[in-house]
Amino acid sequence: MMSALKFASPLLPLLGVLLFGLTVSRAAVAGDLDARLAEVIDAPEYKSAHWGLLVADLASGEVLHEFHGDKLFAPASTTKLYSVAAALDALGADYRFETRVVYSGPLALSGKLHGDLILIASGDLTLGGRTTSAGEIAFKDTDHTYANGGLDAQMTEPDPLAGLDELARQVRASGISLVSGNVLIDDRLFDHEMGTGSGPSTLTPIIVNDNVVDVVVTPAAEGQMATMTYRPQAPGISVESIVETTAAGSETAIDIEMIAPGRIVVRGKIPANSRPIVRVAEVDDAAAFARCLFIEALRRAGVAVEAAATAGNDSAALPSREQVAGLPVAAKFMSPPFAEEARLILKVSHNLHASILPILLAVKQGRRSLSDGMRLEGEFLARAGVDVQAISFGSGAGGSRGDCITPRATVQLLRAMAQRPDFDVYLRAMPVLGVDGTLAESVGPESPARGKIQAKTGTYYWENLLDGRLLLVSKALAGYMTTASGRKLAFALFVNNAHLKTSDETKRVGRSLGQICEILHDAW
Repeated sequence: MMSALKFASPLLPLLGVLLFGLTVSRAAVAGDLDARLAEVIDAPEYKSAHWGLLVADLASGEVLHEFHGDKLFAPASTTKLYSVAAALDALGADYRFETRVVYSGPLALSGKLHGDLILIASGDLTLGGRTTSAGEIAFKDTDHTYANGGLDAQMTEPDPLAGLDELARQVRASGISLVSGNVLIDDRLFDHEMGTGSGPSTLTPIIVNDNVVDVVVTPAAEGQMATMTYRPQAPGISVESIVETTAAGSETAIDIEMIAPGRIVVRGKIPANSRPIVRVAEVDDAAAFARCLFIEALRRAGVAVEAAATAGNDSAALPSREQVAGLPVAAKFMSPPFAEEARLILKVSHNLHASILPILLAVKQGRRSLSDGMRLEGEFLARAGVDVQAISFGSGAGGSRGDCITPRATVQLLRAMAQRPDFDVYLRAMPVLGVDGTLAESVGPESPARGKIQAKTGTYYWENLLDGRLLLVSKALAGYMTTASGRKLAFALFVNNAHLKTSDETKRVGRSLGQICEILHDAW
């Protein structure tokens, strides 16, 4: 019997050295990464905080770095990554809302309508009020719906009444010149619900200017009363401004209150060198608000309306939904494609619109409620390969106490979306680090990671009544990254439960997340 031969290759010692060197190199890289991350997350201001992170190769799914990847974190507005993904799947990027105006009763040759004019709410989230000449939905880095929480909010340029004006123009072109009956808003598309997060809170099928009145306060000379303008203007809406112009460099403090339906009071002080400051007041009845504005639009278009604009929306006078569906159509308004709405929601973190998305999923399936829509979203996530058993949602926008996700589940969603044909729509919708949306100021213009990260932010805090400070429940960031070497990654990053002195400190925490992004960008 021949004995087995053993060869001692001269390459083996060299191979061992190379493997040992590779191991040491990887360990050194990992150690350096941990040390750099620790400089941020172990800072004194985060002594009480909990951090979670998971970074994975976008194509292969290889996890490159993680800590607490399977722990639950309050997601804040990174919740919108999930709700927008589900809506893209259910509605499609090219979906357009169609808002119709129908009429009951005979239309005389003279143009007199012996009946009612009915605007059927379709759930259109902007109703033409943000549409640019290029057909896109306009946004500012800080949306007007967030105006009452800071000083940075701005209004977009398009006329918030553009959709109503177009419908009114079509009504007149259809031959109607006088409405002898009523003008009604049919807002029965889905059950009215309450949203989460800051901004307008009531979720309704009819939305005009996000169902708020914008008030712009502009300083005058020191010691004089500031000037004020507001939009949209309509009968039944009045705004009183009691804002004093103070010395340049002094504190800005402007409060807004709707003290009675349609009666708004703005109080406070504004420095002489301040730029104009925006405040918003949510209307108490979205259908009555839309009806009043639509009647005024009709009158501008040359359609006389005998009903009073301020009479309120008499929903009890509406025919059945089946009857309304069979009435002749006087006007139609089409929204931009849903891809544009997804971009608005993610770029500015629009709470009102995101809160409605799950309900629109329900409507697509012939259902009506938020709970129906959330269950449909869960079914989509499971099909997409997200570990639904590891997460919880109570809303579509973030801010519900039932919202909890893991870094791993979030990366699962991000990787699943990257395999879809509508991924470009999803990616384009996200804020770009250091460029726009809620990431515009997270890093400086000189940052090597600027423009290389597209991700959704999240911010959620409560007032600490013990001493007037704030508790940052969550600051979060999740999305996609192109590293210094060109590698494509998906990541999810959360910090929960940190103390803040003021709401402005959320920007400091945002810069900490931006710093972590720079570290990750340089690491691969």
